[in-house]
Amino acid sequence: MDDSGSTVPRRQLGRYLRELREGAHVTVTAAAKELEWSAPRIWRYETGQVPMHPNDVEAMCRVYGASRETIETMRSLARETKAHGWWHSYGEAIEDWFKLYVGLESAATKIRKYEADLIPGLLQTVEYMRELIAVDQPGLSEAERRAKIDVRLRRQRLLARAVPRAPHLDVILSEAVLRRPLRDRAAMGRQLDALVENGRRHNINVRVLPLHAGLSRWASTGTFTMLDFPTEVRAPEPTTIYMDGPCGAVYLDKPHEIQIYEDAWRSLAERALGTDESRELIGAIAKEMLDGA
Repeated sequence: MDDSGSTVPRRQLGRYLRELREGAHVTVTAAAKELEWSAPRIWRYETGQVPMHPNDVEAMCRVYGASRETIETMRSLARETKAHGWWHSYGEAIEDWFKLYVGLESAATKIRKYEADLIPGLLQTVEYMRELIAVDQPGLSEAERRAKIDVRLRRQRLLARAVPRAPHLDVILSEAVLRRPLRDRAAMGRQLDALVENGRRHNINVRVLPLHAGLSRWASTGTFTMLDFPTEVRAPEPTTIYMDGPCGAVYLDKPHEIQIYEDAWRSLAERALGTDESRELIGAIAKEMLDGA
């Protein structure tokens, strides 16, 4: 069973601490000066990047003027942030900023992904992964490349797990993603065939945004992921929007941010082909790749 580890408790604790600080009208700079910490340390705590010691939590709460009851609640939550998920055992094969995402992905009940450039990692074949890693990081050793592939394959297992129930994956791909070949066109054809097969699984939907669809609302957002979490818990985690690049990631979870991306997703979904039409198009492009190999 994949374990979401301490990721959600860390995120919750960080969000509560941020709300306490903002409610007390204390800036990150002022808090860092009072605590004799660096501002990045507070940022890492507030974004759930790292586990927290209960004593550090109490120190922050005191600066923000929190009540004794609130302090004890925060200390209890801090104790839950000590666990580690499977991804921590892969060391440098996973960038530190990506570990938070892997934990959130593992805890999500629904993953919505719009991809403008690449096949999503959760649906990539090993051949696709290998070329992508080789192009992005040509200096890696074979062992380092293998470790990165292993991480991606391990992530893919969450879509087939039984306990907890596998999340639902809803993907919208720009048609350009399908037509951008690998150096080995036959390998790209096999990737597209695998995409069709994955799209037939009960918890995976793959739809294509055709090139003729025109602009969707908030098209400037580019590629993004939306993670939805269990709602039948005492303190549900808000929908989180995730975007990344070679140097780091952005996580958005404020109500107005979520609404913008909900609007963007709705607009994409209205313009995307249905699942059956999408399978037909993906299959046709796969045939073109294989015939032209």
